Amino acid sequence: MKNLFLLVAGMMLAGCATLPDSKPHPSDPWERFNRASFKVNDALDRGILRPTARAYVKVTPRVLRTGVSNFFDNLETVTTLVNDALQGKMRAAGQDTARLLLNSTLGLGGLLDPATQAGIAKNDEDFGQTLGTWGVASGPYLMVPLMGPTTVRDGLARIPDTFTDPSHYLEDDSTRYAITAVEIVDLRAGLLDLDAQLAQSFDRYAFVRNAWLQRREYKVRDGNVEEEALDEEALMNEEPVPAPAPASDAPPAPQ
Repeated sequence: MKNLFLLVAGMMLAGCATLPDSKPHPSDPWERFNRASFKVNDALDRGILRPTARAYVKVTPRVLRTGVSNFFDNLETVTTLVNDALQGKMRAAGQDTARLLLNSTLGLGGLLDPATQAGIAKNDEDFGQTLGTWGVASGPYLMVPLMGPTTVRDGLARIPDTFTDPSHYLEDDSTRYAITAVEIVDLRAGLLDLDAQLAQSFDRYAFVRNAWLQRREYKVRDGNVEEEALDEEALMNEEPVPAPAPASDAPPAPQ
């Protein structure tokens, strides 16, 4: 299910196909292609996804939207607990198994979230993170048409994650497609608040790429990354924060 977030994020994030005159990002050697893909995804978002998500929020009561989000979060728990185990995180696997059982039963198939109310931690893992934990390098950044931002490693990792998605095993194609469509709309609705923030950035493509790569690294390393103080305004405009002037070692001028 997490893969659909990438699809939605890629569709919602706009950018131009013109490559700016700047130093290439070390993780983005295919930037020209990626910017073109970014533009395609934006056109699809503006024409289809964003209007649909806004209509969904407008006509659907909040309590129902929460239930829909809970339902898909519960399905996603299957992928998470499998990758917990693959990474040797047996305590986390136990937590996610308990969440799945509790929410699937007392939570009415996942529409409610009694596991959170019971204090059971929610984890977030996928096979891309598992490969990263095993030492597989991420490879170049890639913006895939219709699929959104990823890397070579994480893009390939979506294939095995498909087989831990319970909806993959539904025999009726129309039901499976309907569930996927509802999930995409639900995820896009959850991203509506980001539209205004992205509109303020000087180079939305670069802003999204940098934010996505940093967030992905944070998740792969389970938060064990060096904290860097970022000037939010400078990040939004993709301008470096000027370094403070070094202190002078020269003696003060005589009075």
